[in-house]
Amino acid sequence: MSMKRACFLLKYIDSSSTRGWRSRKSGCVSSVNPANQQGQTYYSPSRPYSKATNDFQNVGFIGLGNMGSHMAFNLLKAGHSLCVYDRSDAAMQFLAKQGASQAKSPHELAEQSDVIISMLPASSHVEEVYTGANGLLSEVQGIRPSLLIDCSTIDPQTSRDLATKVGHCKLSRNARHIGSEVPIMLDAPVSGGVGGAAAASLTFMVGGPQIGLNAALHLLHIMGKRVVYCGGAGNGSAAKICNNLAMAISMAGVSEGLALGQRLGLDAQTLSDIFNTSSARCWSSDTYNPVPGLMDDVPASRNYKGGFSCQLLSKDLGLALTAAKETGISVPLTLQVHELYSNLCKAGYNNEDFSSIFQHFYKGEALVPTGEGKSLNDPLAAASD
Repeated sequence: MSMKRACFLLKYIDSSSTRGWRSRKSGCVSSVNPANQQGQTYYSPSRPYSKATNDFQNVGFIGLGNMGSHMAFNLLKAGHSLCVYDRSDAAMQFLAKQGASQAKSPHELAEQSDVIISMLPASSHVEEVYTGANGLLSEVQGIRPSLLIDCSTIDPQTSRDLATKVGHCKLSRNARHIGSEVPIMLDAPVSGGVGGAAAASLTFMVGGPQIGLNAALHLLHIMGKRVVYCGGAGNGSAAKICNNLAMAISMAGVSEGLALGQRLGLDAQTLSDIFNTSSARCWSSDTYNPVPGLMDDVPASRNYKGGFSCQLLSKDLGLALTAAKETGISVPLTLQVHELYSNLCKAGYNNEDFSSIFQHFYKGEALVPTGEGKSLNDPLAAASD
C-alpha cells in the first residue's frame, strides 16, 4: 500500500488489545505504521481504551498549574493510579482529594511511577526536575520510569540535551520495559490552552524515538484529541515555539484590526463576523476573540484571567528569538511582538491572558450596548501614543 493511500490513518486499540491502523477516509485497517513518517497525525480513538491496553497504570505527574492540573485530573478520571508533585501544596491537595497520592520530590515520584509526565513553566524548571539533587534522574542504580514525557514549552536544545541524559540512564529491575533497554524521553508540548486541557482536546507535538511515541499514545489520547509526530528529540519543542510565534503575531494583528475598527465606528461583533467569514479568519478571531463580552468562555470575558499569560508568551517568544539567532533567520515580526508583550509584563499585566493586548496596548473597548461605550485610558497604551 502506498503512503498516499494510507494517509490520515487513525490508530485504534480494542478491548482485546488487537492493534491496527484505521484510515479516516475508508475506515479500513492498514498494516502500514504511520509512525514511519514525520508529520503523521494520530487522532483520538472512536471508543475509549480499556485498562487492558494500558502498559502504564502508575503515572507520575509533575507541574499542577493551569494546564497540568486538568491534564492530571483527566488521567485520574481514566482510572490511572496517579502520584503528583508540585511546589504548591494546595495544587497537590486538590488532586489528593480526587484520589491521587503525593510525592515530596521528583525523585520520590520516580520511585513510584512507571511513566512520568511533566508540565512546567520554563527550561530551568524542567532541568531542575530532571537533573537536580532530588531529580528524576538522581538514582544512579537505575530509574523506574521507562518513559518520560515533558509537555513543557522549552527550547529545543534543552529537550535534546535532557533526552541524551535520559538515554544514558539505566532502568531499575522493577521498570516496565517498552522495547528499549534504556529509558526514553519525549518532548510533547501542547496546543489548545486551558480549555483544551480541561476538555481533553489538546494537540500534542511530539519529538523523540518512535518506540516511545507508540508507548505514549494511550496516555496522550486521554489528555488530547490529536498527536502529531514531529521527528527526533527536540522537534516537538521546535514545533511548539513556531506555533506560539505565529499565534502571538496573529493575536496582535487581530487586536490591532479590531481596535482600529472601533475607532472608525465599527461594532466589534460586526467586524469579528466579517473577519470570521473572510480572509482574516483565524483562531484569534473565531475561537479566542480578545474583545471582552464578545465570546463566552474565553479569558477576555473573565477580565483576562485563567488563560495563557503574557509572561509565558513573552518567554516563548524569547525562545523563538534565540532559535532564530542560532539558525541565522531574520524574524522582525517576532521581535516586535516580543517587545509588545515584554512591555505589557513590565506594566503589571504579566499574569493576564495574552489576549489582553487588545485592551491594554490598543485601548480596545469591551462589547457593550449602543450608547454605553467607554474609553479605556490605559497608561501603557497612552505611553505608546
